[in-house]
Amino acid sequence: MFESVWLLFALPALGALIILFAGQWMSQKVVGWVASAAVLAAFVVSVMLFFSLTALPSAERSITITWWQWMTIGDFKVPAAVLIDPLSVTMAMVVTGVGALIHIYSIGYMDHEPRYQRFFFYLNFFILAMLTLVMSNNFLGMFVGWEGVGLASFLLIGFWFDKRDDMYGWYADCGKKAFIVNRIGDFGMILAMIMVWSTLGTLVFTELGETVHHLAPATAAIICLLLLLGAAGKSAQIPLYVWLPDAMAGPTPVSALIHAATMVTAGVYMIIRTNLLWHVGVPAGEVAAWIGMLTALLAATIAMGQTDLKKILAYSTVSQLGYMVAAAGMAAYGAALFHLVTHAFFKALLFLAAGSVMHATDGILDINRLGGLRAKMPTTYRTFLVGAAALAGIPLLSGFFSKDAILVAALDHNILLYIVGAVTALLTAVYSFRAVFLTFHGQPRDPHIFEHVHESPRIMTTPLWILAFLSLVGGVINLPFILSLEHWLEPVVGEHEKILLVTELLGITLSIVIAVFGFLLARALYLRHESWAERLAAPIAFLRPMIEHKWYVDELYRATIVNPLKAVSGWFARVFDPKVIDGAVNGVGAVVNDAGEAVRKLQNGAIPTYALSIFLGVVAVLFYFLFIG
Repeated sequence: MFESVWLLFALPALGALIILFAGQWMSQKVVGWVASAAVLAAFVVSVMLFFSLTALPSAERSITITWWQWMTIGDFKVPAAVLIDPLSVTMAMVVTGVGALIHIYSIGYMDHEPRYQRFFFYLNFFILAMLTLVMSNNFLGMFVGWEGVGLASFLLIGFWFDKRDDMYGWYADCGKKAFIVNRIGDFGMILAMIMVWSTLGTLVFTELGETVHHLAPATAAIICLLLLLGAAGKSAQIPLYVWLPDAMAGPTPVSALIHAATMVTAGVYMIIRTNLLWHVGVPAGEVAAWIGMLTALLAATIAMGQTDLKKILAYSTVSQLGYMVAAAGMAAYGAALFHLVTHAFFKALLFLAAGSVMHATDGILDINRLGGLRAKMPTTYRTFLVGAAALAGIPLLSGFFSKDAILVAALDHNILLYIVGAVTALLTAVYSFRAVFLTFHGQPRDPHIFEHVHESPRIMTTPLWILAFLSLVGGVINLPFILSLEHWLEPVVGEHEKILLVTELLGITLSIVIAVFGFLLARALYLRHESWAERLAAPIAFLRPMIEHKWYVDELYRATIVNPLKAVSGWFARVFDPKVIDGAVNGVGAVVNDAGEAVRKLQNGAIPTYALSIFLGVVAVLFYFLFIG
C-alpha cells in the first residue's frame, strides 16, 4: 500500500485538471461532484495508509518513499520523497476527510455562483498543496506546499474580488493582507532552512536525528525562533494574527476548510515535525508556549465583543490555535495534535453551520439582528449547538478532552501558563454560548429576516451531521484503551513525559468547573439577563469599547507600519523614482546621444578630414610603442 502513496497527490491533481480543461462543458453539480469525489478518494487512500501503518511494529512506523532526486548541487541534495509516519498520515486524514465534507457542502452553498468552476479548481489545488506540505520528507518539499496553500488562500479569500462592504472593504484587499502577512512568516522559514542546511548539512527530517546533537543550543534556539516566526504567520499568532479575521471575506466553505481545519494548523504541524530541533533549543519552546497562550487569551477577549458570527468564529480559531502552539512549545505534542484534530471537527462544523445561517438569511450574520432561528432551522441549530459545546469544553465532548490535555500539560509545566489558559477557557465557554443564545434563542430581533429564514438543503446539512457526530465522539481517539495519540506519535516525537495522576485529576476537575460555569454565566447574561451575572461583568464593562475595536491592534499597525510604509513608498514614487532612477536612465541616454552627436560631426565626407584622422591615429600608435609600451 505504501508504494501507492502517489495516489494521494494524483487524485486531487486529476480532479483539478478535469475541472480546468473540461469543467466548462459540465453542469455545476457535476463539477462539484468531480472535485468532491477526487478528495473523497484521497481520503480512502489516507485511511488505507493508516491501517497499513498500524499493522507495523511501532519502531517501524516511519517509511520514506523516494521518487527521484529533485535537486543535486554539490553537497546540496534534496529528494522528491514522502514520509509516511503517524504524524503525516494523521494530517492527511484530517485534510482529506474534513476537506471532502466541505467540498460536498460547497455543492449546495455555491449553487448560484457564476465562477463555480474556478471555485472548485481552487479547492482541489488547495488540497494538493496541503498534502504536499504534510507528506514531504524534507524542509524544501514542505515549503513548496507551504507556499502553495498560501497561494490558494490568497485566491480563495479574494474569490469575490469585485465585491466590497463596510466590514471588509474590498474583498481583494483581504486576500492581499493574508498574502503579505504570511510572507513575513515565510521570511523566517527561509532563514531557518538556510541555517539548518549550513549547520547540519541536510534538509531531510529523518536525517536530523543523526546530526542535531552536534548543534549548539543557542544556534538551535535561533533556528526554532525563526521557525516560530513562520508558524506565527501561518497559524495566526501574535504579532501576525491580524490576517485571519479579515480572511472571513471569502466564501464560508473557505473559512471552514482553510481557516479552521487545515491551512492554519500548518504552523503547529511544522513545530511537531521539527521537534528534534526544539528539544535542543529549549528556550525557544518557552517563547512559543507564552506566545501561544497570550494569543489564545487576546483572541478570546476580542471574540467576546464581536457581533458578526463568522468574526466570532475567526477569533475563536486564533485562540484555539494559540492553545495548540502553546502545547507544542511545552513539548506536549500529543495534546497539540489531539486538539488540532478535534478542532478540525467542531470548528469546521461551526463555520459550515454559520454558512447555513448565512444561506438562510441572505447573508446576514449580525447576531444582534438574528434570534429565534432554532424554530425554523432545527438541524442547523442542533449541529451548531454541538460544535459550540465542544468548543466550550463541555464534558465528554471532543473539545473537553483535547483542551483539558493542553491545560493539564500547562498545569504540570508552569502555573502561570495554566492560569492564562484557564481564563481563556472560561472566556471561550462564554462567547461560544453567547453566539448560540443570541443567534438561535429568544425572540426574532428583525422580523423581516425571520420571515424569510429556511432550513438549508440536505446536501448542506448532511456534512453538518457527520461533523457533529465526530465532534461528539472525537475525544475517544486519545483514550488509552482505544488509540492514545501520545503513544501513536512516539515514532515521531519519542516517548511522552508522564504526568502525575493527581495533576491529571485536578486539571480535569477544574476544566469541568470552568466549562459549566462559563455556560451558566453566558445563559444568565445573554438569555435570562440575571442580575448576579450582570453585577459580575460590571467591573470590566469599561473594557468593552476596546474589545469591540479589537484592542485597536489594526489601528496600531496601520499607524506604525502601514501608513509610514505608504508614506515612504509615496515619496519614492513622487521624488526618488522620477528624479533619481529616471534621471539616471535619462542621463545615460543623453550622454550617449550627445557623444553620438559629437562623433557624427567628424563624419563630414571630406577626404582631408579622414586623412588627418588616419595621421593622428598613426602618431598615437607610434607614441604608445616608443614612449609607453
